[in-house]
This record gives sequence, C-alpha cells and structure tokens, in this order.
Amino acid sequence: MGSCVRGHQLVLGYKMADKKDSGSDDCSEDAVVGNVNKFCVVPPGYNSQPRRGHLIFDACFESGNLGRVDYITEFEYDLFIRPDTCNPRFRVWFNFTVENVMVGQRVIFNIVNFSKTKSLYREGMSPLVKSTSRPRWQRVPPKNVYYYRCPDHRKNYVMSFAFCFDREDDVYQFAYCFPYTYTRLQSYLEAIEKKNLDYFNRELLCLTVQQRRLDLLTITAPENLDPDENQRVVFVTARVHPGETPASFVCQGWIDFLVSQHPIARVLRQHLVFKIVPMLNPDGVYLGNYRCSLMGFDLNRHWQDPSPWAHPTLQATKQLLMDLNGDEKVDLDFYIDIHAHSTLMNGFMYGNVYDEEDRFEQQMVFPRLLGNNAEDFSLANTNFNRDAVKAGTGRRFLGGALDDNCSCYTLEVSFFSYLTNSSSVPVPYTEEAYMKLGRNVARTFLDFYKLEHLINPKPTAGPQYPRGQRNSSGRGKDRERGRESRGSRAMSSQQEVGSYAGSASGSSLEAMPVHFKMHHRDGKKR
Repeated sequence: MGSCVRGHQLVLGYKMADKKDSGSDDCSEDAVVGNVNKFCVVPPGYNSQPRRGHLIFDACFESGNLGRVDYITEFEYDLFIRPDTCNPRFRVWFNFTVENVMVGQRVIFNIVNFSKTKSLYREGMSPLVKSTSRPRWQRVPPKNVYYYRCPDHRKNYVMSFAFCFDREDDVYQFAYCFPYTYTRLQSYLEAIEKKNLDYFNRELLCLTVQQRRLDLLTITAPENLDPDENQRVVFVTARVHPGETPASFVCQGWIDFLVSQHPIARVLRQHLVFKIVPMLNPDGVYLGNYRCSLMGFDLNRHWQDPSPWAHPTLQATKQLLMDLNGDEKVDLDFYIDIHAHSTLMNGFMYGNVYDEEDRFEQQMVFPRLLGNNAEDFSLANTNFNRDAVKAGTGRRFLGGALDDNCSCYTLEVSFFSYLTNSSSVPVPYTEEAYMKLGRNVARTFLDFYKLEHLINPKPTAGPQYPRGQRNSSGRGKDRERGRESRGSRAMSSQQEVGSYAGSASGSSLEAMPVHFKMHHRDGKKR
C-alpha cells in the first residue's frame, strides 16, 4: 500500500492529439478545472514521446468526471474529482478511463479530494471497473481498497485502491457507482415508444438550460385518460441529484414492470395513472456532476420557489403537480422522489411528520407493505422527520403544498449494499438488484389499494384499512367518488390478480414490526 508521503512533485502531461505539454506546476488541491482529456502522465524530467505504461486518463465523455492527475511514482497516482459545475462544494462522483497500459502493470490510485467524510467505503464499498473486453461492471476486490485520513491532503479522507492491468489493448473504465447516462435514458424510452403501447405515453415537459429533454411518462389504461373519467395519480421523479445513479435503475425497474404484461401490472394500469419524470436534472447528469445542475444549484433545495430560467425542469414539474392537485377529477395519492444514499445500506424511505395523527399514521402504511415485498427494504432505516434543512426538498415542500390525502416520500437506496433478515453479510447491489427494488415498489401499490378498497381483495385476503380513517381535511374532495365507475373493473380483476398479489395485504398491520424513527426537530408545522 502506497503512503501519501510526497517527494518532488512535477506534473507533466501530453494531449495525445498534438503531444502538447499540458501539465502544471500548481499542486494546490483547488486547481481543478474541467475534465482531463486524453491526458498522459509521465515521470518528472521525462521529455520524450510517451511510451506504453505512461497512463492516459480521460473523462471528457458523457457523465465523466476526473479533474486532475498527479504523478507520485510509477506505481502511484493522486486523482482529483472535478467539483460540480459552478459549485465547488460537491466532489463525490468520479467516472474516467485509463489506457496505454502494460500487461502486469500494478498501480495505486488515490482519490484525494472527496467533499464528504462519511462514506460506505468504511463498510466495504469499492469502485467499479470494466474494460473493453469485459463490458460488465465489476467491483474492485474490497481487500484492495483503503479509506483513511491523509495528512498530505489537509487530513481529508482518501480512498486508495490497488489495481493490476492485464490486457494491453483494453481501455479500462472506473466509476463511483454504475453510470446511467442521459443518452441511455433516451435510448430506453425510444425503445418503449417503438412498441406502440396504447397505455404508454411519452411527452416533452420542457427543455433544460442546455436544451435537453425533460421527459414525462404517463402509464395507464387508455380509458383512464377520458376527460370525464376520475383519475388516481401516482407521481414519481428521479435523478434530481445527477450522481445518484442507482435512482435511475430503480426507476427503470419500476417502468419495466408497469409496461409489462404481468397480471399485477395490468390491474395497476386499469385503476391508476402513473406519471413519471425519470430524470429531473438532465444537464447535471450529462456533465458528470454529483449533486448540482449546470448552474450549480442543488435543485432539491429549490422546490419552494423554482425559477423558470435557473431551474426550468423543477419549475415545470412543480407546475404540473400543482395543476393535478387543483384538478377536481384527479386524486393525487402519492409523490415519490427516488434518490441514492452514500452512508446507509438497503432501500428505505423518508416521510413527513404531521400534527394530524390520522395523516401521520396513514403514510406509515405504504413503507410497511413495501417491507413485506422487498427483502432489501429496511423499516429500521425508514425515517419520518421535519428537519428545517430539508424544507426545500420535494418531499417536504409537497407534503405541505399538496392535498392532505397525498403521501409524499423520498425513496432512498444505498450506493453499495443491503442486508436481509437471513444474512449477516452485506450483499452488494447490482444493476439488476436496483431494478428489482423498483419492480417491488410498483407491486406494492396493489397491496395498498386493496387495503384502500379500490381493488377489491378476495374474501380471505384479511383485514382492511378503511378509507374513512384517512384525514378528510384538505380541499374537500370526495375521496369516494368514482368508485362506482371503477367497481365493475375492480371486481372483474379479482381472479386475474389471484395468487400473483403480494402477501402484504393478507397480513395484519398491527402484527407488522414498527421500527420507525420519529424526529420532531422543530415545533412548527410545514
């Protein structure tokens, strides 16, 4: 393991296109501007053409991030994360390639300028790697990863990992977590569109500052969109924080399930309208930021008063939510914002604290049901709070702005791993495991609405949760309207659901374990 002791440091570099010296004598950690671009790092005093084994670093591609490379020895390199554009506070996400390697070349990479001290690297997390000949992401073995305070970098926490290159012609790519780019999303949505499904609609909600699409998906049976039909809406958003890539995999799993021919998906489409904004911050995603937009804003702190020019995607999404909330033919039942968490394991939810006991208890139901459907979902980590610092988030703002019968959540999933009831060793998440969580969240709506009497359960399905227990305050909507028009469809769907329904609806809510942490940080209702 290489130490952080530094001798003479002189960074020499070559842009391979013109072999121009692009190094710098400035070794301060603040001098990180832009991504490295085919940057070849050579030893001090080396003035000839680069040879094999002089590593070439590149992050000038979509969602790439690596701001600077310092040569320490032929075996060790300090790597600097480029801060979010227009905001130097956030340095977590990295995504870069290395080429021009030698077979058997062993190196130590030190990521030296993380902006966070707490990290899942303490719990065994490791970077991801793939290469030209092995395109599936794998984790660097945890035994080769070290996370520690380094005195040579202002006592910052440094993540060092050892790696051995084994194929000379391969280009190796390293990333903080599984990348999910804007282009990947566009290709995915285009592929669904080509199927011409009558229950899937994609529309342009607005354009970003850099003229990228903000997509809005509507998934429901066509008859639910009749102007005279009452609608029950579940609204979902993801990737407001661009570096939280697991959110996109969860969201894709959710979408995959809803557009499938699974019996539960068909029943959900029959009774509910799902509106999904799968990528709230396309510019930040494209640029390789961790938390901010192109202009340096953490969009999840600006829900209270978004600007049409500075936060256009947020403003358009908020306006749509307010319009739905004000429509007398729409029951906006859920708002769920999908994120990823850098210090906790498992999937879990954040919810709001309300002074009305019925409303507070009502929002506990969905997480409990989800806990029965997803082995990686943690009720212990699920947390209801009214922290003042969260006032500008979607979950907090909309919890106070929307109808009292709308449950607002943040759905979090770990960047790294999960524990199950049957395992004592953390299981690292994969792309498929993230998508499975999304599918399980979607399935849980069947259990919830069976308790709500929208989808009639079989006679043996167990106790119900009467709708009359819901808080009837708010703007005075009749929550029972539309039942008769949907009743025949609910009855006809009983046999279709059958044994495919999740088991949660058949369990007594009183018997479910309650591990929620309720934090009353202030006494003011928001």
